Amino acid sequence: MTGSVRLCGVVSQMTRRRRILVLLICCMSLLIVSLDNTIVNVALPSLGHDLHAPVSGLQWTVDAYTLTLASLLMLAGSTADRVGRRRTFQTGLVIFTAGSLLCSLAPSLGWLVAARIVQAVGGSMLNPVAMSIITNTFTDRRERAQAIGVWGGVVGVSMALGPVVGGLLTDTVSWRAIFWINVPIGLLALFLTWRFVPESKAPSARRIDPVGQVLVIVLLGTLTYGIIEGRAAGPAVSAVCFVVAAAALAALVVFELRRPEPLIDMRFFRSAPFSGAAVMAVSGFAGLGAFLFLNTLYLQSHRGLSALAAGLCTLPVAATTTIVGPLSGRLVGTRGPRVPLIVAGVCLAAAGALLSQVTLTTPLPLLLGIYLVFGIGFGMLNPPITNTAVSGMPLAQAGVAAAVASTSRQVGQSLGVAIAGSMASSAAAYRVNALYGLIVLVVALLTTGRWARATAERTAARLAEGPQVTLSRG
Repeated sequence: MTGSVRLCGVVSQMTRRRRILVLLICCMSLLIVSLDNTIVNVALPSLGHDLHAPVSGLQWTVDAYTLTLASLLMLAGSTADRVGRRRTFQTGLVIFTAGSLLCSLAPSLGWLVAARIVQAVGGSMLNPVAMSIITNTFTDRRERAQAIGVWGGVVGVSMALGPVVGGLLTDTVSWRAIFWINVPIGLLALFLTWRFVPESKAPSARRIDPVGQVLVIVLLGTLTYGIIEGRAAGPAVSAVCFVVAAAALAALVVFELRRPEPLIDMRFFRSAPFSGAAVMAVSGFAGLGAFLFLNTLYLQSHRGLSALAAGLCTLPVAATTTIVGPLSGRLVGTRGPRVPLIVAGVCLAAAGALLSQVTLTTPLPLLLGIYLVFGIGFGMLNPPITNTAVSGMPLAQAGVAAAVASTSRQVGQSLGVAIAGSMASSAAAYRVNALYGLIVLVVALLTTGRWARATAERTAARLAEGPQVTLSRG
């Protein structure tokens, strides 16, 4: 079977073997970027000890990466459509690999956080661009669905491998080794991309929105800084940060409503399923970020487990997420997103409530059982988010809607780490995790019914009418 991909306006036939190779190359990029979301957490105690980092420093080690990633995902996607997907992808690989090398050489916490930002700048050019490459490479609907299924499975693999590989490298070599492994993988992916991935561009790329981009960075940066540094800097500094964040949010909404090709089309939020997906993505991934951050400190710093043993303890989460994720996807396809989202909300809330009661003497099998419940909840949550976000959207807008959902995931993970580290105790933080689960449950009930579908249909009709500025002037 053959397929076609557009090479800067020229259609070139690709064999099935070539298309599979392109998929594997794209999956390599997803693996290293996703690994960095999990592999670093298990090394935090060792990293903190070597670099004399306080808890807030450990929070920034995680959040500098996820926040930068969240801020630049939309920009990277539109840039790739305009200048070329392969070119942007290769640039991302170079920057991510260089950032990983800088992380491994960081002499202090400040340098490490700066290098993590460099990493994330490169990472923002990989995953959304790789998905565009896959979409343009696999033109047959069935092949494309299979390719995206493989792509999604890599996330589960990274969740399973990250804590275990990170723990093994930290125990046997050093925390710096968790960044070394990105270098050969990144260089290999760079060569294979140059050799086998064709160039492609969008027929009509969206214009870059620099003002919207700056406002997003200011919003996320000041909000996270106010949460993480609030206790140390004092209430006055926190208040200023929150005021600036609120002002940036208001300015973003006003500006984006007036722009013909905005970074974020605010009309999307008139769709209840889309708005619900964004809220559930932020809440669910806030729970994941808090869980990974707190779990590492609890197992290593309080229970005295090695980094490898702590990584192995997270396998129930990774295993259930990998198994339950495809099941959730099938449920979405046959019965819609409502059932898996309700199960996700209940399990995440239950896991948070149970973890808030955990002590230093809690039997390990009971602890792993709670982790299993959390894994079921998170596995059920992830697949319906994108489906709910794009529900009823015109095909031309589905990619942008999915990108907003991906950005919401990264924002949630950043805020989860920031809020968890700022709480007075881990028990209080896990009670907040239970609240995240309840938010998912309530929002799922509100945004997956008949009324919600009607708002999605009306929004799709408005989007199909033309550019945003036409509507705002009408």
